[in-house]
Amino acid sequence: MPPSRFPAYHKSRARLRRLQERLSLRNRLVLSHVMVLLLALLAMAAISALIEVWLGFDDIEGDVVLQVGLLFGVAAAFPASIALSRFLLRPLDRVRAATHRLAEGHYDDILEIPSEPGLAALVEDVNRLAATLADTERRRARLISEVAHEMRTPITILRGQIEGMADGIFVPDDAMFASLADDLDRLQRLAGDLSSLSRSEEGAFALHRKPTDVATLARATAERLRPQYDDQMVTLSMDADTPVVALCDPDRITQVLVNLLGNALTACDPHGHVALSVHSDPYPVHHVIVRIVDDGIGISAHDLERIFYRFERLEHPGRPAAAGGSGIGLTIARGIARAHGGDIAAESPGPGKGAMFTLRLPQEPAPGTDTAEVPH
Repeated sequence: MPPSRFPAYHKSRARLRRLQERLSLRNRLVLSHVMVLLLALLAMAAISALIEVWLGFDDIEGDVVLQVGLLFGVAAAFPASIALSRFLLRPLDRVRAATHRLAEGHYDDILEIPSEPGLAALVEDVNRLAATLADTERRRARLISEVAHEMRTPITILRGQIEGMADGIFVPDDAMFASLADDLDRLQRLAGDLSSLSRSEEGAFALHRKPTDVATLARATAERLRPQYDDQMVTLSMDADTPVVALCDPDRITQVLVNLLGNALTACDPHGHVALSVHSDPYPVHHVIVRIVDDGIGISAHDLERIFYRFERLEHPGRPAAAGGSGIGLTIARGIARAHGGDIAAESPGPGKGAMFTLRLPQEPAPGTDTAEVPH
């Protein structure tokens, strides 16, 4: 008769399943040891009883009975321990096989989450690792494609201009040489950005720290960019009158400020507004806070972190993408900030509602941080 006709059978299986789900791996191991020990004791008792009573060997010495019982107990415990260990290690074997597949480059294999909490956490970590590695591989392939694309355009233009001059199509005048110089500058900027990106991801920026008034640095950078703001009829206001000193690399921080102010200008329409402020925040430790707020195109919530990814360019309907950018400026800026022990964060109420970028820099380097020059 099939077991489906026995309600008690289904109830007992359900209870056993619930018990297995509640037992952690540690409790299962303890329970397996206890079961092996009990099995060995039961085997010893059964063999001793068989020798002394059932087989009628009353004249056999007790030591011999004990030795024979112990031998059979060990013999029974050994296969039982092997069977239980295989049962317990089966999910771990699946995790190990999954890590081997990850090492071979198979990042799309997803493990089924087991019911045991400890193993479930381990499997979730392995699945998260696989997803992260798959994303990293996609980014690597995209990085190669984007670098090739960024370099192909100016190289193609240069080649066409040079061949045109060689064939007599273009006149080698000042305008032509200026165009060639622009394309070479673009290639040079791209090479410099890629070098900075590499150092950013390796954490190997060359920092020349010295006491620097970040407020003065911010004002000087803003004044340097003010002609561009005036050309695009965007108002730039500043609240950076109070000196705020930090031990940082002024050239690198200037690079960050130029990127943030340039992005804010690009995000604004004519007659827009950008506000720059610098102040000190003593909580939880003393930090310099630089905020750049614009009333431009804004950023979606799901893009607030994505904009810091390399070669990420947000597309906005009806608005052309910024020309000349490599798409890694914010990646480099965040790398510079984190090399100083700080960070950059973006906030925005949403598309069309502007954005705020916050640069945090510690006023003193973290303990154990080398303040000397870091080699390239």
